[in-house]
Amino acid sequence: MAIRWGMTALALPVVALLGACSNSLNDSDRAMLTSASQNAQAARDEATRANQTSQQALAASQAAQQAAERAAADARAANEKADRMFQRSLRKTAPGS
Repeated sequence: MAIRWGMTALALPVVALLGACSNSLNDSDRAMLTSASQNAQAARDEATRANQTSQQALAASQAAQQAAERAAADARAANEKADRMFQRSLRKTAPGS
């Protein structure tokens, strides 16, 4: 966000200077400036949407990572329980038990 404001701050003096010179600009120059301004606004809007989308993707990936970590912990616990059950069954069936 700081980058966008920094870029805007750099563009404002240029636009102000061009505005001051607008009396000497012909119609095609004014149209080009208007188009450039509209394109810049559209680019800012698109950057905002992209930022929002990336924030949503980050949140989803963090949730998925947490779910994967819980699943791994559950799998470890189940594996340990199965191992204890197996070891217990070996002791019961061992000769001399």
